[in-house]
Amino acid sequence: PWVRTDPRKMFRKVLLAAGIAYASAFSATPALSSIRVKSVACGATMGADGVSRREILAGAVTAAVTILPFAASAEIEYAGVPFLGGSDIIDVNNANVRAYTKFPGMYPTIAGLIAKNGPFSDFKAVQAIEGLTPAMQGVLAKYEKNLVMLPPVPEYVEDIFNNGLYR
Repeated sequence: PWVRTDPRKMFRKVLLAAGIAYASAFSATPALSSIRVKSVACGATMGADGVSRREILAGAVTAAVTILPFAASAEIEYAGVPFLGGSDIIDVNNANVRAYTKFPGMYPTIAGLIAKNGPFSDFKAVQAIEGLTPAMQGVLAKYEKNLVMLPPVPEYVEDIFNNGLYR
């Protein structure tokens, strides 16, 4: 079964393993002394004694082991994806203006005002947008339960006006 470990402990283990691999590349091993090869690249010799295959392999392993924890901790998907237009609830701080087309009366005018004046912390801030007519505020009030205010995420705020989808 999969057991989740503390990332800090995992990072320490990886660094220890990388250090051991790196140190072992420079240990004196008589049996491998005949493997040393002089490499010539672009007319330049790589070191006085050449570079051993073991040193190259240890460097590659060290690089791979060092990068591994960073790749494993990457955020795979934004938790607010369902609120970007794929459900009946819209995140006003991250959703594209076209997400409002499912709510009659919201697109394009009210959606544009929301996108232009965000981010918002609560629904009262949305209702206080300058330029909203009483009719627009009535439409907003109708869909209040369908609007949520999540923290802005740069990857989605960038596309709030134009998501690059054309008919």
